[in-house]
Amino acid sequence: MAATTFACPVVALALALALAGCQEHAASGWSGYAEGEYLYIAPALPGRITTLAVQAGQQVDSGAPLFTLDSEPERAQEAQARAKLAAAQAQASNLASGRRPDEIAQIQAQLAQARAAAQLAQNNLARQRQLVAQGFISAATLDGLESSARQTQGHVSELEAALRVARLPGRPAERAAAAAQAQAADEALRQSDWSQRQKQQDAPAAGQVADVFFRAGEYVGAGQPVLSLLPPSHIKARFYVPEDQVATLAPGDTVQLACDGCGSPIAARVSRIATQAEYTPPVIYSNAQRAKLVFLVEARPAVQDAPRLRPGQPLDVRRAEVR
Repeated sequence: MAATTFACPVVALALALALAGCQEHAASGWSGYAEGEYLYIAPALPGRITTLAVQAGQQVDSGAPLFTLDSEPERAQEAQARAKLAAAQAQASNLASGRRPDEIAQIQAQLAQARAAAQLAQNNLARQRQLVAQGFISAATLDGLESSARQTQGHVSELEAALRVARLPGRPAERAAAAAQAQAADEALRQSDWSQRQKQQDAPAAGQVADVFFRAGEYVGAGQPVLSLLPPSHIKARFYVPEDQVATLAPGDTVQLACDGCGSPIAARVSRIATQAEYTPPVIYSNAQRAKLVFLVEARPAVQDAPRLRPGQPLDVRRAEVR
């Protein structure tokens, strides 16, 4: 009976210490690390690097030039595309406006001569008809004059039709084909302009140049990163919350991040909670957290505070105090 009486306080004390240890661990927060989502800047077209305007560790503004590639082939392609566009537009304009004024004037002069000849033939035919009636010339001669008058009048009709055609634009099918060629030439010019712009790469966002993989004078392939850029908005915290505590967090909640050399705690908002559990990753193993079932949680600090974190840096994460 005495042994039982003595054991009860010991067990109670052990339970109290274990409970205090659990409460202390829960209050100590969670372990994690900082991570950066790097932008890998690569050209869309291959080429030789002619200028490299930045170096690793440099801060750049949005739109700042990063590097350029040799664009001589693209400039030649652009000049060729502009010439083809001008030719196609000229052809389309020519079909839409009919013949040149000088050509129309030439047809008009020929028509005036034909009309004068036709009038002369008609006058001569009228006189000869009177002579036939008086018996001075034969009927066969009159037939020849009438045929000549019809020929001259036919020539007048021919030239009148030619003048109308000269004033008309090209046929609809011809004009549509010319317009399509002009449109195709314009699209080719736009493509050459785009190709030339791709040889100049600017910073898509403000941030720090994390690394540079090539140097000026080297050849880079299409889609091959020349450098990596880390904007402040792409820095986040990743930490792991035990499965029995994850229900207490929700996207939008505020946590406090602490790290060596960071100074005062950094506020961050929870942006993601993993939907599947995992065992504690080796990168944050500790005697207290080893092999526990946890959920990955991500939190993003404000843009002005993000540069205080270094990717890969260990973090201690606590729930923000509610005031």
